[in-house]
Amino acid sequence: MQITEVRIKLCEENHERLLAFCSVTFDHAFVIRDLKIIDGSRGLFVAMPSRKLTDRCHTCSCKNHLRARFCNNCGRRLDETRAMREAEGRAKLHADIAHPIHSHAREQIQGAIAKAYSEERERSKQPGYVCSYDDHDYDLDDVPMSYGDAVKQGPPAGYKAHPPHPAAARGAHLNGALPTEAKVKADEFGVGIV
Repeated sequence: MQITEVRIKLCEENHERLLAFCSVTFDHAFVIRDLKIIDGSRGLFVAMPSRKLTDRCHTCSCKNHLRARFCNNCGRRLDETRAMREAEGRAKLHADIAHPIHSHAREQIQGAIAKAYSEERERSKQPGYVCSYDDHDYDLDDVPMSYGDAVKQGPPAGYKAHPPHPAAARGAHLNGALPTEAKVKADEFGVGIV
């Protein structure tokens, strides 16, 4: 796969290590968003998009972030050492959503992003600079139609409307007309019958 586009969104200079966000497009067909460009101790570093790891409360089964000290639902105190530890002893609090499998792929991605980042920094110094990160990735003709617009437009050519249901079949299950066997099965699955 070839990297065909890298978009950069520079962060305001706030003396933090986060320099920018970026998206990477492969073969004009697959996009990975929300990569972070970080000023690391050894230079520029690209952090892959990740999600916070969670676990469940033993009392109420509510999901909680691994840094949480108390359950978000029941307020029970949580074990603060419940997070898995990495080899260096740090708690593993995030999991990558997308990441390269081997070092060659990481170097290729990181190199393309570093080049695009330096070019974007130079462009940002020009008058009238506009960030392209937030541009839509589709043409106006490809914008998905809303449900309301689809209803107004009607069915596509060659389709005909579904015929109405017979009066006897409509709502029969709401009138308590289900056989007893069906009511028992519905109760087994916790489905309420009106």
